Amino acid sequence: MPEGPEIRRAADQLEEAIVGKPLTDVWFAFPELKTYEPALVGEQVNAIETRGKALLTHFSNGLTLYSHNQLYGVWRVVESGTVPETKRQLRVKLAVADRAILLYSASDIELLNAESLAAHPFLNRVGPDVLDAQLDVATVRERLLSPRFRRRQFSGLLLDQAFLAGLGNYLRVEILWQAGLLAQHRAQDLTDNQLDLLSEALLAIPRHSYRMRGTMKKYHHGAAFRFEVFHRQGKKCRRCGEIIQKGTLSSRPFYWCPGCQH
Repeated sequence: MPEGPEIRRAADQLEEAIVGKPLTDVWFAFPELKTYEPALVGEQVNAIETRGKALLTHFSNGLTLYSHNQLYGVWRVVESGTVPETKRQLRVKLAVADRAILLYSASDIELLNAESLAAHPFLNRVGPDVLDAQLDVATVRERLLSPRFRRRQFSGLLLDQAFLAGLGNYLRVEILWQAGLLAQHRAQDLTDNQLDLLSEALLAIPRHSYRMRGTMKKYHHGAAFRFEVFHRQGKKCRRCGEIIQKGTLSSRPFYWCPGCQH
């Protein structure tokens, strides 16, 4: 599943295509949303916000389209009037004069007003977004040491969107390598220096991944920065020279360096 940096880059492409332009065509697959179609024609998309792996498409009339791609959903940008050849099921179409954005295969889609947006269960459950420029290292450190999270092993904590939204498996692997920690470590057992390194890596790694899109030829779910341990089992660690190992954690492949992480 794509992680926070890939979702944010997708949102950037959607924003570039339609933000600030009058909507000429609006279509929803789900019957409960179809009554909104005529009310949205002529309105504009003001912004497309990410909350971890969810997208919030904010319209000029105050409504917000909530969508979560889950495992199979995907957005596409096409020229208006174009019908791509695909076996995927179209769920949402938002078109302006020259471009259209299409959401395929997703099933978690809602239209919300200000009140229902503020009360949305998923949005209230997720933690701060790692790509939110307002989120700083001190806040992440404080969150690590909070009673809710300080006793959690990092194997599970770094996949829990309630801790920090937008993290996922490849980020978990690279963050722990960067901080020199193992998956079974817990925040309450770390030294001040370890806490500082981890807090910095929790923001630096996903933000670096977001910035680096398009600079390399091969990606994992769109991730473009050079992996240090992820998918590098059997190869030498670039930092210490030990052989990188592979196992399974939380039903996902996990990679680590026994020389760096202890």
